[in-house]
Amino acid sequence: MNIQNYINGQYENPIQDNWIDNYCPANGEVYGQIPNSSKYDVENAYIAAKSAFPSWSQTNLEERSRIMIKISELLEENLQRFAEAESKDNGKPISLAKEVDIPRAASNFRFFGNAITQFASESHESVGQDAINYTLRQPLGVVGCISPWNLPLYLFTWKIAPAIAAGNCVVAKPSEVTPMTAYLLGEICTEAGLPKGVLNIVHGLGTTTGQAIIEHPDIKAISFTGGTATGAHIAKVAAPMFKKLSLELGGKNPNIIFADCDYEDMLATTVRSSFANQGQICLCGSRIFVEASIYERFKTDFVAKVKALKVGHPSETSTNIGALVSKTHLEKVIEYIEIAKQEHGKILYGGNKVVIKGFENGYYLEPTVIEVTTDECRVNQEEIFGPVVTIMPFSTEDEVLQMANKVKYGLSATLWTNDLKRTMRMSNQLQSGIVWVNTWMMRDLRTPFGGVKASGVGREGGFEALRFFTEAKNVCIKY
Repeated sequence: MNIQNYINGQYENPIQDNWIDNYCPANGEVYGQIPNSSKYDVENAYIAAKSAFPSWSQTNLEERSRIMIKISELLEENLQRFAEAESKDNGKPISLAKEVDIPRAASNFRFFGNAITQFASESHESVGQDAINYTLRQPLGVVGCISPWNLPLYLFTWKIAPAIAAGNCVVAKPSEVTPMTAYLLGEICTEAGLPKGVLNIVHGLGTTTGQAIIEHPDIKAISFTGGTATGAHIAKVAAPMFKKLSLELGGKNPNIIFADCDYEDMLATTVRSSFANQGQICLCGSRIFVEASIYERFKTDFVAKVKALKVGHPSETSTNIGALVSKTHLEKVIEYIEIAKQEHGKILYGGNKVVIKGFENGYYLEPTVIEVTTDECRVNQEEIFGPVVTIMPFSTEDEVLQMANKVKYGLSATLWTNDLKRTMRMSNQLQSGIVWVNTWMMRDLRTPFGGVKASGVGREGGFEALRFFTEAKNVCIKY
């Protein structure tokens, strides 16, 4: 199936007629083509967005909200269709797409459709000066949104929804690896009555299409989720142009387990936080630190539960772990497993390709548990982004805190303990943008989301996202 760009409310082929093959991870076969859009396609998308901006930015909040909630409702009505498309395009289990990804994409539009009607600004009476200051929050204009392949529609809409809710118009690029649901979103937006040009979707490689978006002189802001190296490149390009930047980048997240935890809850959640979406979530707890007194028990029980996970075709409802997103990514993850062996890591389980009968060329890999003796090994320091976790014991709170923080990333951390004082101490000292205590991936869309250090700059979510996509203007009136 060939897909097209969505520009000015209609589907179009790329101007230069350049195309990229789109692979199905489950069987390794090409099942369509997508545009490799050039700067000319991006310019057309920009022109459409620029033309739509004056009218959309002046549309009253109730009307913007109504359209966004309609998009949400249509996504829910088309849940099965979108879930099947997401699963086929990404390789994730159909159950995950149906229960999490597509419902969350719908929630993003509903949440920001409602949030914009509650978004308030500030006023300050200057007592003794006979003056009042008030702050306007005005949309930026045309903004760029670039999203990754791991949660394709989920994270695509996480950017688009607050941008258009705030009155901006968007030039958006989904990952070229997983373009299908972004393509289908255009139909939904048209049906919901979103005006032409408010959302424009251009497909293609980061080096061509993405580059054209970030270096466009009149695109006012870039919201990007992806790898740290790409984020650094975007910052270098955008900084001299004084664009606003939101960069949600890599993670190497610690999962810290103390002996006083609720053991069974911790064990079940740790399996999920290690291997959900084939470990291809920036928030997965890929470094597991276990208090020494329960380490051997944990190791035995954890490996037993991991062995019970079913690696299978994404369309099967019984599948726990589907296909990795691409052949290139599969090879990268396997390379890290080999590095672990060279670094004297002990493979407690997994590490091998899985062959599914009838789908022998699919990108399947066993969930892999590696016991390491030092937190400084490469597999404990570098982002692997696959179904691979390391485990090692610790003795003291200070020791594990030092190990948890001794990476260049700082996106999230998970802490398992029933000691309130320890919870407060460690939550304060962990170098991460998010700390989950006795849970994982419990999200409230009102909260700020983002990381520190090499995990990025800026925050998404709630009013933080609406602030990013607006410019503050202070007005001072002397009366």
